[in-house]
Amino acid sequence: SPRRRELLEQAGIDFEILIGSTRECITKEEPGEIVEELSLAKAKGVAEAVTGDAVIIGADTIVAKGNKVLGKPKDAEDAHLQGEKHQVYTGVTLLQKKGDEKIIRSFHERTDVFMTSMSDQEIEAYIATGEPFDKAGSYGIQGRAGIFVERIEGDYYNVVGLPVSYVYRQLKEIAEKD
Repeated sequence: SPRRRELLEQAGIDFEILIGSTRECITKEEPGEIVEELSLAKAKGVAEAVTGDAVIIGADTIVAKGNKVLGKPKDAEDAHLQGEKHQVYTGVTLLQKKGDEKIIRSFHERTDVFMTSMSDQEIEAYIATGEPFDKAGSYGIQGRAGIFVERIEGDYYNVVGLPVSYVYRQLKEIAEKD
């Protein structure tokens, strides 16, 4: 994702983007487990194409209200933001290839997001920007919808798409073990 790319660049992490051929297959029901499952599938898909030693980062983000996952909106009606609390989950898998060995660390981060109440006019104006259509939960906190975010509890960068501090600490731990 462009947002994850920006976050890794801001963190000064040297990386290369590879896109694996992964089919998203969800067998879990809890949002945290879903994103871990998807991040693992993405990391494994890329690992198949990588030769040599490497650390592969797979990530996936979803928005949920309770256990109900809110996907990317299908149309304008589906894109309506609601002034309520919801959760953003990002699952991350760090897959380290060392020779024939694979070491896998999967985890997820949860952030609670509290949105303000919005008028129908505000919602319609936001939808008219086109911004909600490629985003889970119909918004990006770093975009125009940020004005409707009253507060968050948890990692801001997790809502953007990658809990960068935790990822950095895990990468640092991997590097120290080598």
